[in-house]
Amino acid sequence: MISIVVPTVARDSLADLLGALAGQRGPLPELELLIVDDRRSGSGELPVPGSLAAYTKVLPGRGCGPAAARNVGWRAARHPWVAFLDDDVRPEPDWLTGLAADLAAAGPDTGGIQGRLRVPLPAHRRPTDWERVTAGLAESEWITADMAYRRAALAAVGGFDERFPRAFREDAELAHRVRAAGWRLVRGARRAVHPVRAESRWVSLRTQRGNADDALLRRLYGPRWRTELGIPAGRRHRHAVVTGAAALAAAALAGALAARRSRAGRPLAGVAALAGAAWLAGTLGFAYERIRPGPGGRPEVATMLLTSVAIPPLATMHWLAGWWRHRHTARVDR
Repeated sequence: MISIVVPTVARDSLADLLGALAGQRGPLPELELLIVDDRRSGSGELPVPGSLAAYTKVLPGRGCGPAAARNVGWRAARHPWVAFLDDDVRPEPDWLTGLAADLAAAGPDTGGIQGRLRVPLPAHRRPTDWERVTAGLAESEWITADMAYRRAALAAVGGFDERFPRAFREDAELAHRVRAAGWRLVRGARRAVHPVRAESRWVSLRTQRGNADDALLRRLYGPRWRTELGIPAGRRHRHAVVTGAAALAAAALAGALAARRSRAGRPLAGVAALAGAAWLAGTLGFAYERIRPGPGGRPEVATMLLTSVAIPPLATMHWLAGWWRHRHTARVDR
């Protein structure tokens, strides 16, 4: 009596996920697979294997991100447990059997059970920055890459908050509300593999959009939102300091150039030099923290240097944009 929900934008990895599930139907006679096609445009058949067709339903999403797509899926589900899988996860061969065992062991107050993820990393070299970010999923809590929820728990809290438009924080925020409603969340024994997805060398710049979601969490849960949701400390404050130093250096330098024939020029030049030194120290320190555990090599080091210059202002800009967008959002009642 399990519904499996897979939101997808038809990435190639979906075929691997469905192929891994195709041979596991046997032990679970009451099963449905709900694939939410969340592509904004385009069409075409999704690669559903014939052995899955009899109990698979493809649902149209709204192109509004994984939180909204998962809501479409679980609200259409017929069974009391809903297991969410991301379309870039590959379940182990005994995953369905493990899922059934996890659910059978659940107490009546258990609202959700997380699977165990393994992220394969290269054995012949140290991982890149992006590979290390992906590897962090193996230790993350309550991520919907492989997370089963009791349907009653989802209904009790209203499901995912669709104000989170990307795969970032929406699962942690849901888990917090489920626990606040009195349900327990536990780790199960089933296992899945989360390969490192091929990405552009500039992926770290795109992921800075998640700072806007952090701003929403700050509005919802107050200044201690990280502690409340169990999210590790980030670098936002340090990014803000580095960005402020860059802005101050630029403004002071412009003022010094404009006033270079007056007495004010020299103090402004000194301010520009000090602020510029602070920016450089912060940027190089950030780059070093990212380069040191990596594989080295010219492409990786160059990427880390360039993106370490761009990330602090981008992160600050996205956080401020999120703060402005959600400035009227009411704080969650305790």
